[in-house]
Amino acid sequence: MKNPEDALTNLAGKVVTVTGGSRGIGKEMSMAFARCGAHVVIASRKLENCEALSSEITEKTGNKALPVACHVGEWNQCDVLVDAVYEEFGRCDVLVNNAGMSPLYSSLTEVTQELFDKVMNVNLRGPFRLSALFGERMANRGTGSIINVSSVAAAQPSPHEVPYGAAKAGLHSFTKSFARAYAPHVRVNCIMPGPFLTDISDAWSDQTLDSLKQLPLGRGGQPEEIVGAALYFASDASSFTTGSILKIDGGLIASAS
Repeated sequence: MKNPEDALTNLAGKVVTVTGGSRGIGKEMSMAFARCGAHVVIASRKLENCEALSSEITEKTGNKALPVACHVGEWNQCDVLVDAVYEEFGRCDVLVNNAGMSPLYSSLTEVTQELFDKVMNVNLRGPFRLSALFGERMANRGTGSIINVSSVAAAQPSPHEVPYGAAKAGLHSFTKSFARAYAPHVRVNCIMPGPFLTDISDAWSDQTLDSLKQLPLGRGGQPEEIVGAALYFASDASSFTTGSILKIDGGLIASAS
């Protein structure tokens, strides 16, 4: 590369694993990584969605895309995902812990143990296990990047997402801990998105959608607007960045009283 800025979009030959990679911002990141030359592992609970996106990526970019069914809330399935990646490619250069969930509940007293555990398992336990497994192999190889995807709920939680906000706050802690645990060879950073208009937002109420007009940027984010941050953390452009948490929230937290 002639110029340092060229690193931002040069992922040629790298292997990137994206959990929750078949829809929403995970899909946008997967497509962007492939357009920049990476081979992409698309992991989510529904194999058919992973397969559909994998076919689209290969057709459009010519790069390999491996679909893997994986429920990251299940400890053993995390192990299976890692084995599948290394069996196919022999390495992983970038891990994106993007899978997440935040089920609705009518009141805090009606949050069941099953719901609470499910939220913690997907949003926190899964990223821990995957970061440990991938991170150790990356460290042994001498290079790697882990990107966690949290939420503004980690910093500004609401009564409607208490377990989710707590889990994502824990992911911030993991980001800093793993950045030290696998230094100096593995960089670990976090993207903290605000309200993005993905397929998930189709279920939002009119009141919620209308409230987005109060953000400094006056709207919700489009899925493709996550791409710049993802490429930065995945590429050598962020070679001196680790343990960082980057807000992409339309100014939501900055505008809070």
